[in-house]
Amino acid sequence: MNSSTIDAESIEKLLSGVRTIAVVGMSTNPSRDSYMVADFLKRHGYKIIPVNPACGDGILGEKCYPDLKSIPVPVDVVDVFRRPEHVPAIADEAARIGAKVFWMQFGAESDEAAEKARSAGMIVVQGRCMMQELSRLEER
Repeated sequence: MNSSTIDAESIEKLLSGVRTIAVVGMSTNPSRDSYMVADFLKRHGYKIIPVNPACGDGILGEKCYPDLKSIPVPVDVVDVFRRPEHVPAIADEAARIGAKVFWMQFGAESDEAAEKARSAGMIVVQGRCMMQELSRLEER
C-alpha cells in the first residue's frame, strides 16, 4: 500500500478548508475508532454525517445514512473506516456525489480506490488519521 504523499502543509490547508465530513463505516460503539474520530471532529466544529446502513436513528445526534448517495447535502470529505476490499466501491460513490477529498483511515487503504478517487479529481489521503492530523496542527 502506498502511504499518503500529501505533506503537512497541504493537510493543514485541507483541514481548514473543509466543513462537511461523511464518515463511512461509522460505528455506534464509542470505543471504536470511527466513533472517536467523528466525535473529535464534531467537537472541533466540523459537520459530520454518519454513513452506515445499520446505524438506526443516528449517531452523536446526527442523522445516519445508509450510503453516500442518500446524503441530501454536499460533502467535502469522505472519511473511510471500512476494510480495503470495500473501499474502491466507496471511491466510486464519492465521485458520483462530487466529494472533494477521499480520506482512507489506517486499515482502509486501497491503491485501487486512491487511483479511482484521483481520476475523479479528488484529493486523496490514505494511511493517516484525521484526528491525529488535527491534533498535531493544534499543538503548533
